[in-house]
Amino acid sequence: MTTAFVSWPSAPLTESLVKRALSNLSVSIVTSLPGTHEYSKLLQWSTYDAINHDLTHRNPDNVLSSSYAIRKALIRKHYLARCIHSYLTKHLDSVLKDAVPRTWDLEISYADELDEMWSDQLWDLGNEIDGSSPSQWWILKPGMADRGMGIRLFNSKDSLYQIFEEFEEYSEDEDQIDDTSVIMSQLRHFVIQEYIPSPLLLDPNERSPSVSVLNPPENLQGHKFHLRAYFVASGALQLFMYDRVLALFAAVPYVKRMLTNAAAPGNIDLTPHLTNTSLQIDRGEGGVHLLDELSGCHILSGDDMDRGALFTPEDIENIKVQMGSVLAETFKAALEMPIHFQPLPNAFELYGVDFLVSHDSSGLDLSGNSRIFQVKLLEINSEPAIELTGRRLHRILEDLFVAIEQIAVLPFFRQEVGCVPSMEVPVVPRHLWMCLDTKVRGSGGW
Repeated sequence: MTTAFVSWPSAPLTESLVKRALSNLSVSIVTSLPGTHEYSKLLQWSTYDAINHDLTHRNPDNVLSSSYAIRKALIRKHYLARCIHSYLTKHLDSVLKDAVPRTWDLEISYADELDEMWSDQLWDLGNEIDGSSPSQWWILKPGMADRGMGIRLFNSKDSLYQIFEEFEEYSEDEDQIDDTSVIMSQLRHFVIQEYIPSPLLLDPNERSPSVSVLNPPENLQGHKFHLRAYFVASGALQLFMYDRVLALFAAVPYVKRMLTNAAAPGNIDLTPHLTNTSLQIDRGEGGVHLLDELSGCHILSGDDMDRGALFTPEDIENIKVQMGSVLAETFKAALEMPIHFQPLPNAFELYGVDFLVSHDSSGLDLSGNSRIFQVKLLEINSEPAIELTGRRLHRILEDLFVAIEQIAVLPFFRQEVGCVPSMEVPVVPRHLWMCLDTKVRGSGGW
C-alpha cells in the first residue's frame, strides 16, 4: 500500500495544501509514521523534524521525503555567506559577484569580543567603516533567526557595539524583549551585510486590488519591498522556480534621509526598511502583491530622469530571469560544499527565497551591458511561512503545491519498486521554470 505521512502541527495551511495536492493520487494519508511492513511506498511530506531521515537514506527506492537532511549551506545565513565566498574565489565571473551583498560572518557571545575581531576576521570591514562617510550603512542579521528578528542597522564601530550591548541586556532580562530583539547567548552566529542604498521603490497602492481608482502620480510615495520567490529542488538535482513571485512591501514610505539623520542605532525607525510580513500582521494583506500586478506602476527611485518612468512587463521578466540564474548558481555553489549540502534522489524541498532589487541608472552586467535593475539574494528559507501570503493570493499556493506534486511526487510513485529512477525530463507545469538540471554523483546522489 502507498502511504503518505503528513504532519504540519504548527502550519495548518501547509498541511491542507499538501493534502489537497495529494488528492490527485491514490494514497493513504496518515498523521504518524507507519511501521515498515505497513506500506509498499512511503511519502514523508512533513516538517523537517517529523521526517525520519534515516529511513530516507536506507530506502531510496521506497521512501520519498520533502526535505533534504543536510542543507545548511543554503538555509543558514552564515553558512550561505561562507559558501558563496568560497565559490567566488574559484569562479570570478559568476553571476553571484553582483547578486549578493558583500557579507561578513562572525560568532560572538559578548559585545567586548568585538575589540579583538576588528584586528582579525572583521579587519576589512573595520577599515571600510573607518574610511567611509556616515551615510554608509551596514545591516546586522542573526544567522539562524527569521521573520525579521534581530535585524539592526549601524554605520560605525561604536553603534555596532551598542547593538550587541542591547542584545546582552535582553539576554539578562527576557521581559524587556521587543518585537525584533534576540537573546544573544542563544544565537552567537551573525552576518553583517553592506546595506543596499538604492532599492527599487514603487507605491503598492498605485494599482492596489482593493482600490478601484488609480492614484495620480503626484500622490505616489515610494516604498521599499523585497521579492519572495518559491523554488522547488527535486532529487539530485533539478531546481525549479515558481514564476508567480510575491512583492512584500514595507508599511511606510522609504526616505533615505531617515538614515542620514539617525545619530545612533536606537534612533532608527526600522519600519521603512523591514519588509517582512511577519512584522506587519496587523496590516493584513495590504503589503502583499504579485510582482506581475505591479506592471505599469511609476518608478519612484533612481535619479530624476528615472522618476516617472513606468515599471514594464519587460522589467519584470528580466528580474525573474535574474532570480532563476542567481539561485541556480547558488545551488552550484552549495554543491561544492558537500559537507553542508547533500541532495538525495529520493527527496525534494520547497524554499522561500528572498531578493531585493537595486536600482542603478548606470548599472552594467558582467558583459558590460546596461542593467538598471539588479537582483540581490538576501536569504533562503526552508519551510517558508506561506500563511503570511494572505487569503487573496491563496489560489497561487494551491497551484504551487499541485505543481510540486506533479514534478517531485508523481514521478516517484510511478516507478516500479527497485528500479533506478527515470532520467526522463518531466513535463513541467505551466508556472514552473527549470533553472538547473544536473547530476550529483550518479543516480545514488550522496
